[in-house]
Amino acid sequence: MKASALKESLLKKSVAIGTWVFEFNTPGIARLLESTGIDFAVYDMEHSGFGIDSIRSLLAQTRPLNLAALVRPPAGEYHLIAPVLDAGADGVVVPNVETAEQARRIVDACRYAPQGRRGAAFSVAHDDFLSGNVAEKMKAANDAMICALLIESVRGLENLGEILSVPGVDMIWVGFLDLSISMGIPGQFDDSRFQDALTNVLKVCKNHGIPLGIMAQDAGQALRYVSLGFRCISYSGDIWLLQRALTQGVNEIRRGMAAGPGKPV
Repeated sequence: MKASALKESLLKKSVAIGTWVFEFNTPGIARLLESTGIDFAVYDMEHSGFGIDSIRSLLAQTRPLNLAALVRPPAGEYHLIAPVLDAGADGVVVPNVETAEQARRIVDACRYAPQGRRGAAFSVAHDDFLSGNVAEKMKAANDAMICALLIESVRGLENLGEILSVPGVDMIWVGFLDLSISMGIPGQFDDSRFQDALTNVLKVCKNHGIPLGIMAQDAGQALRYVSLGFRCISYSGDIWLLQRALTQGVNEIRRGMAAGPGKPV
């Protein structure tokens, strides 16, 4: 599912499912991810150590596939957003947005004039090195762009209505761990204050007609988020998916060996 199809799906209130990539910058990772049937992948630069060369490689792998590729840059600054877009990202998920002014700067970095101030370079990676009409390319890029903002602080929560009033914000993503830390309840996701915060984010986003995303650690949690109204779900991330599957398999083998030959695990 490429960016324009992903945007259309979210606007129709369908649910998109993807995953997050923090660790596996390997030649086959994009094709492996596409083979699972996910709709999108988020390549993380904030917590992974991926630099622009790693992101260029990951995006080059992903662009020919039916898979939308988003990037989380380290921060919401033009010089960090522009290179990943020119390298071919279908959009960005920008961390720790707390004010409408920040949101405006991010939107400006993501879109060409007149919707923004993105610098123009064409016949490069983001338009597949092809020639063509510049005005048409600018419009197509603006229309397909996914500008997603991470809300992960109390200040961001308090200013969410103003942030969503900025034209060009396409999606809000809840950074649940940082949000809980900002609230003074680190990792306490069952706390009523955290649950109330989720309810408030859902309400504000619904009032503005903006889809809401979040990471889920397992299928049960994902389904609960969908039932609440989240429409963009990241099913965990590469590190934890491998760790969980390997741990489960290894433990099952060891239980079997301990039980002895021919005995049920």
